[in-house]
Amino acid sequence: MSTPLNGKLVTVFGASGFIGRHIVQALARRGYRVRAAVRRPDLATHLQPLGAPGQIMPVQANLRYRWSIERAVIGADAVVNAVGILAPSGKQTFDAVQAFGPRAIAEAARAAGIDRVTHVSAIGADADSKSAYARTKAAGEAGVLETLPDSIILRPSIVFGPEDDFFNQFAGMARFSPALPLLGNGVTKFQPVYVCDVAEAVAKAVGGDLAAGSIYELGGPEQKSFKECLELMLEITRHSRALLPIPFPIASAMGKIFQVFPGAPFTEDQVELLKTDNVVSDAAVKDSRTLEGIGIKPATLASILPTYLDRFREHGQYDAHRPA
Repeated sequence: MSTPLNGKLVTVFGASGFIGRHIVQALARRGYRVRAAVRRPDLATHLQPLGAPGQIMPVQANLRYRWSIERAVIGADAVVNAVGILAPSGKQTFDAVQAFGPRAIAEAARAAGIDRVTHVSAIGADADSKSAYARTKAAGEAGVLETLPDSIILRPSIVFGPEDDFFNQFAGMARFSPALPLLGNGVTKFQPVYVCDVAEAVAKAVGGDLAAGSIYELGGPEQKSFKECLELMLEITRHSRALLPIPFPIASAMGKIFQVFPGAPFTEDQVELLKTDNVVSDAAVKDSRTLEGIGIKPATLASILPTYLDRFREHGQYDAHRPA
């Protein structure tokens, strides 16, 4: 049975992305109509089956062009920004997408009479970071809060799920490579968070269940090092691969070379990010600005990873029925 529509319209920027599509589904389940603001509406038709007929409609919008942002928020009751990139590509630069874009969205929302934006950022956001990714994430947050002080910022740690760029990437590498790189010797700590839990947090923010003008940090129930994440992935995919420690100076040099080629496994900027642990702060835990603090029990890696990494086993999902 489909959920009755509640009469409210939410514009979601970045709706066709990894996190965005799960946000769209979470909102649709709550009865919202969703305007999926994406650069290529023709590539976003996969979103429509996530809701009832006519409930989810793509619209063209590009964060580099204010007029397209303004058009996308007309008549909306709420706005969500889930646009983000891990590496720049062509005109999609960190400054354009993660610094200019969020402020432009907030300014368009304000002009349309909307008093807050729900903005998906990242735990690594830091205005003083040497990483361009982290600096522009911080600039995006500042632009949103300066424009609409009641906005809600959600900072997830590394996000995992069926379409993630972390576990899927390394599992794919493990199918053919005898060894996997442990950038920075694999000591960086993450607090991996399930994409559906992030989407639920966004839905709660849109619904008014989160404190206005607050920054929430979203992490899973456990902290794991880079090395421990890869070890768990290898266990699930039943691959035995060497883990090759690569000190940060060497990894940075490698990233600088790789990043000039399309589809680089990692960049110099990403190596810089790995120099800082990506976990929920003690202050966020104390103030209940976490998933648990807003009533969401986060899923564990062990409960979710096998549901989508089994395809990387030698015989795919059927490998589960082979004797150990």
